[in-house]
Amino acid sequence: MPESTGVGEQRILAGRYAIGEFVGQGGMATVYRGTDTKLGRPVAIKVMKADLAGDEQFRSRFRQEAQSASRMAHPTVVRVFDAGDDLIQTAEGPKRLPFIVMEFVEGTNLRQLAAEGQLSQAEACRVVDAVLTALEYSHRAGIVHRDIKPANIMITKTGQVKVMDFGIARAVSETSSTLQQTTAILGTAAYFSPEQAKGEAIDARTDLYSTAVLLYELLTGEVPFRGDTAVAVAYQHVSERPTPPSERKSGIPPELDRVVLYGLAKDRAKRFQSAAEFRDALRIAASGKMPKLAVQNQDTVLFSGGEEVSESDLALRQLAEGGGGARTQSRPPVMWTWAAILTIGAVIVAVVFWLVTLAPKQFLPDSSREVPALVDLDRASAIEQLQERDLVPVTIERTSEDVDAEHIISSDPEAGAVLNPGDEVTLYISTGPKTAEVPDFSRMSIDEYTLEIEKLGLTIGLVTSVDSPIEPEKRVLAVSPEPGSELSSGSAVDVQVSNGSVQVPDVLNQPLELAQNMIDSLGLEMILTPVKDCPAVGGYPIFEQSVVGQQPQGSRLELKYCTG
Repeated sequence: MPESTGVGEQRILAGRYAIGEFVGQGGMATVYRGTDTKLGRPVAIKVMKADLAGDEQFRSRFRQEAQSASRMAHPTVVRVFDAGDDLIQTAEGPKRLPFIVMEFVEGTNLRQLAAEGQLSQAEACRVVDAVLTALEYSHRAGIVHRDIKPANIMITKTGQVKVMDFGIARAVSETSSTLQQTTAILGTAAYFSPEQAKGEAIDARTDLYSTAVLLYELLTGEVPFRGDTAVAVAYQHVSERPTPPSERKSGIPPELDRVVLYGLAKDRAKRFQSAAEFRDALRIAASGKMPKLAVQNQDTVLFSGGEEVSESDLALRQLAEGGGGARTQSRPPVMWTWAAILTIGAVIVAVVFWLVTLAPKQFLPDSSREVPALVDLDRASAIEQLQERDLVPVTIERTSEDVDAEHIISSDPEAGAVLNPGDEVTLYISTGPKTAEVPDFSRMSIDEYTLEIEKLGLTIGLVTSVDSPIEPEKRVLAVSPEPGSELSSGSAVDVQVSNGSVQVPDVLNQPLELAQNMIDSLGLEMILTPVKDCPAVGGYPIFEQSVVGQQPQGSRLELKYCTG
């Protein structure tokens, strides 16, 4: 909260959120622990800095992005509950400052954790695996984070990884005109992708580059590029090749080197194309196996005797080793040269004719691979089958009226085509129909309903926990929009879910009959105990109650009243 507002004042934002103790401060916001006074739950309140408050374009973009982020509900994402702005006292007087209300996470951010001591390779891979899971979910929802860095990753006391601040970076970058302005607010250019540094359009692959920088840092203790200014670091991201992690710190295996360097490709078309692809490669590398990744470019790195050289350097070296001196042998007569050329040409034509028309299929090279039948398979199974055949899957998402979301519509080449190891197979993956009806939720759990929703290419939005005396925990009670409503692909459906508990009212001093009426519908095991050694009062008011407040369904409740 701004300087002039103390904890004891219990400043209330938007008439609902009580600000508590100071938690931390970053380049663009101050974070406080708070309480949602309507729901009685702890929250984290992030109040944006005063220098952003005067920018109406930023405030509008900030609210829009926060609303988009609030639709995401996933264990690896810090939930956004609300956003707005309010008049807050600052050193320069009252100002209308934007704020965002988030899930309060008991834990430490990754920046602080890494500063206390470098993580093990296994723990680094586990953290980045979880970050990629969060990005896979957000990218499917159409949200690019744009500011993946250790300070935006929380580790709970139980070790769970949660990514926060989705959408804030977009609000900043789209209202900041220069690289210096953006990095001054977001804090560092060390995690910027080349396309961010050049001011180009941003997509999901931008987050994957930043995640590769994060993995590099967790493995080595250093980011790949450093400089005195943001511009100097950005220049390195655009133009300089990163040093392999194993050269910065011993003990890092070549498998992880390969994954990190592939993720740091300057050309976004030649790095990982999806968070799932990055995560799969990381898991393979972490298990000690070399992931099969496509060659990035013609001058890509080759490993010759354990040394890194480019193809052009290797060719020059081989030429020098083979000797470049003039031959002393005289050339053969021209007639013999042409005779040899014609003979070789005839042999080649004959061999090609035989292969095309006469050779049996079993004479195909052993290294060839046949594309399997992939239509209607789910994404993970299709990718796994291609990788087992040493083929490289390339995924493209399309709407489909007939194929469930996340299942294969078609492949190119089609099933039965014979390819060589390393060849690409394009998978066209359904995102569900362009529009879909919200399905009925009768008697479904939240997990079952999520599957039904995702088959149609829709997503689960805000999940609200609701008391219910009858329905078991996690049973869906209501959805918004209502079942049968038409939504476009990728839209979110908000869900109310039973929490398996009821709110027991305080009925002390209430007449017996009224107390019974208040509790009868809650499904509790109510025990009425008359007490004789006290004076009776008209209406028999309750003088003792065994439990009150939030209680599990079917709890035992004893009420005592005097009969005299």
